[in-house]
Amino acid sequence: MLLQSLFRHTAMCGRVCAPLSVALQGRKGSTVVGLRLMSSQPSPNEMFLSGSSTAYIESQREMWEQDPSSVHPSWKSMFELEAQGYGKGQTYTSPPGFVPATPIASSSVAPAATSSPKNNLDHIKVERLIRAYEVRGHAISDLDPLGILSADLDSSIPPELSLDYYDFTDADLDRTFTIAPRPIFNNASSMKLRDIIDTLQATHCGKVGLEYMFIQERDLVFWLMEKVMKANEPFSHDKKKRILSDLLSAHAFEDFLKAKYVSEKRFGIEGCESLIPGMKSMFETGAKEGLEYVVLGMPHRGRLNVLYNVMQKRGEMIFKEFHSKLEEHEEGSGDVKYHLGMSSDVELDGKSVHLSLMANPSHLEAVDPLVLGKSRAEQELRGDADRKNVLPLILHGDAAFAGQGVVYESLGLANLPAYTTGGCIHLVVNNQIGFTTDPRKSRSSPYCTDLAKMLGAPIFHVNGDDVEAVVRCCDAAMQWRQYTGRDVVVDIVCYRRHGHNEADQPSFTQPLMYKKIEKQPPTKEFYIKQLKEEGIIDQSFVDKELSDFNDTLLAAYNNAHNYVQPLQETYGSRWKNFQRWIDRAEIFDTGVDTQKLEHIGKVFSSVPEGFNVHKALKRVLKNRMTSVENGEGLDWATAEAMAFGSLLMEGIHVRLSGQDVERGTFSHRHHILHDQMEDGVTYTPLSNLSDDQAVYSVSNSHLSEYAVLGFELGYSMASPDALVLWEAQFGDFHNTAQAIIDQFIVSGEQKWQRQSGITLLLPHGFEGMGPEHSSARVERFLQMTNDCEDYYPPTMQHSARTQVQNCNIQVLNCTTPANYFHALRRQIFREFRKPAIIMSPKSLLRHPMCRSSLSDIAPNTRFRRFIPEEDQTILDNPDNVKRLILCSGRVYFDLVKRREEEGIKDIAIGRIEQISPFPFDLVHRHADDFPNASIVWCQEEPRNNGPWTYVSPRIRTALSKTTHHQGEEPKYTGRDSYASVATGDKTRHKAEEEKFIRDALD
Repeated sequence: MLLQSLFRHTAMCGRVCAPLSVALQGRKGSTVVGLRLMSSQPSPNEMFLSGSSTAYIESQREMWEQDPSSVHPSWKSMFELEAQGYGKGQTYTSPPGFVPATPIASSSVAPAATSSPKNNLDHIKVERLIRAYEVRGHAISDLDPLGILSADLDSSIPPELSLDYYDFTDADLDRTFTIAPRPIFNNASSMKLRDIIDTLQATHCGKVGLEYMFIQERDLVFWLMEKVMKANEPFSHDKKKRILSDLLSAHAFEDFLKAKYVSEKRFGIEGCESLIPGMKSMFETGAKEGLEYVVLGMPHRGRLNVLYNVMQKRGEMIFKEFHSKLEEHEEGSGDVKYHLGMSSDVELDGKSVHLSLMANPSHLEAVDPLVLGKSRAEQELRGDADRKNVLPLILHGDAAFAGQGVVYESLGLANLPAYTTGGCIHLVVNNQIGFTTDPRKSRSSPYCTDLAKMLGAPIFHVNGDDVEAVVRCCDAAMQWRQYTGRDVVVDIVCYRRHGHNEADQPSFTQPLMYKKIEKQPPTKEFYIKQLKEEGIIDQSFVDKELSDFNDTLLAAYNNAHNYVQPLQETYGSRWKNFQRWIDRAEIFDTGVDTQKLEHIGKVFSSVPEGFNVHKALKRVLKNRMTSVENGEGLDWATAEAMAFGSLLMEGIHVRLSGQDVERGTFSHRHHILHDQMEDGVTYTPLSNLSDDQAVYSVSNSHLSEYAVLGFELGYSMASPDALVLWEAQFGDFHNTAQAIIDQFIVSGEQKWQRQSGITLLLPHGFEGMGPEHSSARVERFLQMTNDCEDYYPPTMQHSARTQVQNCNIQVLNCTTPANYFHALRRQIFREFRKPAIIMSPKSLLRHPMCRSSLSDIAPNTRFRRFIPEEDQTILDNPDNVKRLILCSGRVYFDLVKRREEEGIKDIAIGRIEQISPFPFDLVHRHADDFPNASIVWCQEEPRNNGPWTYVSPRIRTALSKTTHHQGEEPKYTGRDSYASVATGDKTRHKAEEEKFIRDALD
């Protein structure tokens, strides 16, 4: 029940298939001025005519000269005309592109009734006309329910769809022409021109416009055309009744909300109610083809209707959310009702399918990569190797799909091995407006969906007021995705009955459109009328359906105030055993057995026999092996590998992605080794630790931060039993993914009660590399923490501390490989999950002082939030210490080096490894270790950047609990405030560094 019945049905109810010169009349007089997409040009693989290939034409000429019968009759005719003296312009006019819908075999093409040069040329022109309809027929489809605007922003008739373009007249309509056999013509080899045009209009120019001829794979084009012929049966009466019932339910829900919540924003679906029966039918089709799990993302428009009618969210829950009151037992700050997500199991044609709608903010399209990431994770968790059981489905607005860059970035993930999901279905609710912006001013492409063509995704443009056409397009999209494993787009051209929300006044900016909308009957009226005329229903059927829907809604409304949301609807599935904010989680050691660490280190430091490793890497691997064997001198990369490897051997999946992560931006990691003699031969040491280890996934991403970070965040939300990391090429590159950080990572748990253990690795350090490669903007993350500056937690003992559990994110700047090791492992060894933002090093990756031993990561060890002064000489004389310098990160090594060079013994240095949540207790205790010391904060960042504005009041709070330093204020030493985060001049960089190091130690 797909394309053919779709096209034929919509043609019958949308327009009469008159001769071409008549059917196109009426579009020419429109005042709309828009854009016209250039025609598809033929490729060298096309079988009949390739105007773009001179070499191909010449080869055909050579064959004709040797044997005229060896080429297709059309080529034979053209070469004969040229031989008779006709110029090329008289024998052939460049077409918009030509590819027959099926391969043409010369034996299957009947010769013309009258073989003459003119007749042969006319047959070629007919083939070109057919091709033009296949390529451009969508441009004259009846898509706009309002009849105001062409969906492609151009009301003109493509010239290649007119008779006079081919020098035909109405007198030619009854001529019979030889054509290549095609499914849409029932493989006929000859037809009257009138019948050819009628069939083409019925197929390509009704209430559906299908764009697909840009698809390069001919077999997929043939598949689509085959579907046209196989789907010529009308819907059964029962199916039509179900469609109407779903449509009436969508209308009834909106009408009920409008009556009960007159002044409330609800972002209703009015004007596109056909979306609901379309989605439900799509899922039914998918269930028959193996679909078990759907991850959905969508904007606010229509969200409540989808939640109620598709995901079967209880009406009581929805109505209670209109009261906007969080009960005492409910956690977090909540969010508006049209941002909330939900998971549910729905019965579809006797089969259960799990639907998971992701919560998302008002930032349009920001949820797209999260949907893809979570879908990929679910596929792997379920063993869905063919990617047929788990589907990502994203709903878009027309302006957002064309305008938001994250759409392009997310589409770019489609065919990448580490990110593919086996195809995403995109449903565009095309309101033909973006808030108040006319589409002619909001995009530069003809259709809002043109971006999807880069993936070779077929695009179904469909009139939203034809509900059967919408259903058929949705079903066809599902079948395409399950068959091809590729993306597909359904563009539902509709309208927005109200403004941007129900309180908005759209007539300020779209007066003519909204005068038309005021008079536009609801979609249900068209379908009710159709089914009555077909004798399928009467008015009593409609009245009973609406009455039943209203009674159900009213009962839910009356019960809403007593309804208590079950806890499992928030903390369900794989997360049900994890602790919430109100619970107390235990703190675990994260050290690992030394023998296991040695095994991991040796595997990580070696390659298989016969593998040709790069000569420079031989030295790196040798040094790694030496440190492992000695148990001393472990560098950053080795400690990271041991953290990853130990988790893998404990059955925890580890996934690392980002730009250049396989080697590492600074050439330190080398997790995938490349054979220097054989192209494409690689070796991944951490995938060869043991036979029963978990999967290690490390992959370079495409050059995107927004989509890739969003993807990894979505991946991390599927299961707590995976360490998921995203590494920025340089730390400040995360700012192009700021919406993911602000709207999801930092606030997602508090808004939506959704935990994530996503870990961000952001290279940070001021080493004279200029303003774009120095700072990971740690101050931005610190500003977004919910760690209160003047609240000293009363319970900071190991057994009772809940500081990390109660925060929203962790911000770390580790100075030892061992602490980095523990920071990674504790992301897993907790009874809750929390995002970790780690300022990862650059020069410290190879710094001789930045080393650890196996004993630092052995059993009975854990992460150190604060590392106090370790020089025993200084610790033995605490009363002589005149200054305690507190710092974080790389600057510690500069301070220690200078202190040692100058033999300073009266200055202590403490390192804050976990900046947030702040280690009040440890700073408090260490300050009291030095009763006569002043407290100084030293940082390499400018004063208006870095941790200073965050740590200053917290150091003061910590000092307020001390015995010796109450009332004291920390002193700042570091760079002055700058607009640009770092200088690009090497000399100035060194001078600045010398000054603040001297200020700190003098």
